[in-house]
Amino acid sequence: MTATSTLSRSITKSILSKEQSEGVGARVRRSIGRPELRNHDPFLMLDEFSVDKNGGFPDHPHRGFETVTYMLEGQFQHEDFAGHKGTIGPGDLQWMTAGRGIVHSEMPVKSQTRAHGLQLWINLPKEHKMCEPQYQELLDGQIPRATPEEGVVVKVIAGESHGVKSQVYTRTPTMYLDFKMDKNKTVTQTIPSTYTGFIYMLKGTAFIGDKEFEGKAHHTLTLSEDGATTVKIHTKDEDAHFVFIAGEPLKEPIVQHGPFVMNSSEEIFDTFVDYQNNKNGFERARNWRSTIA
Repeated sequence: MTATSTLSRSITKSILSKEQSEGVGARVRRSIGRPELRNHDPFLMLDEFSVDKNGGFPDHPHRGFETVTYMLEGQFQHEDFAGHKGTIGPGDLQWMTAGRGIVHSEMPVKSQTRAHGLQLWINLPKEHKMCEPQYQELLDGQIPRATPEEGVVVKVIAGESHGVKSQVYTRTPTMYLDFKMDKNKTVTQTIPSTYTGFIYMLKGTAFIGDKEFEGKAHHTLTLSEDGATTVKIHTKDEDAHFVFIAGEPLKEPIVQHGPFVMNSSEEIFDTFVDYQNNKNGFERARNWRSTIA
């Protein structure tokens, strides 16, 4: 057994995710994607969004990456130019591979007060950036749980935790875990030695690593990249709710222009030409308007 296998990864940075306006009438707390943490390869962005019934994210395009929407409260509708349409509610997941091109709309169900959730953007490796779009959608009850001890529940959205595996296929190797821990609990999560990762605190306080770094709500906590294969997490006098997200860094150039993420400026230029001329994946965008926006 190597020395690193028994040590926990530590926290190298803690960033408060402040609220900002996004879309139409939406408020988001951006963690990955802020100036202080522009990218965290392979992750491009993480938003904790809160949208009332009059807000949302009307028709917009994507290319070159994946969007992962995980609902915490309320319901969100989705519709794209290929005729895919649906609604996800509390605890449900939509894993969308935009690939070569998607134009879609994401709007709250109008009969509710607000929709609250997380949206993660995961970069795609060069060989998958122009793949055909794909959806993986799971209801809350279809997402497996691990219970490493009483008072600790881990929803395994992607990857594996304590012997429980997700059915989600990840083109970029990714783990996405939702932890709910009662007070005075300890859990150790394994992580591949090459993965980069972070914890985003939703509620309460958790103490991470051997030095028990204190993580508070709405903070993004980046994990050390020291090859250690475990992360020790502890609660004290209050419960905690957080997501643990990690993945294999692509180590490829990232050129991002709004909703398009490619490997070069030339590819971004080509993407704009494709979008404006309804070709190479955007053929169905011509004259399309969503019915939910």
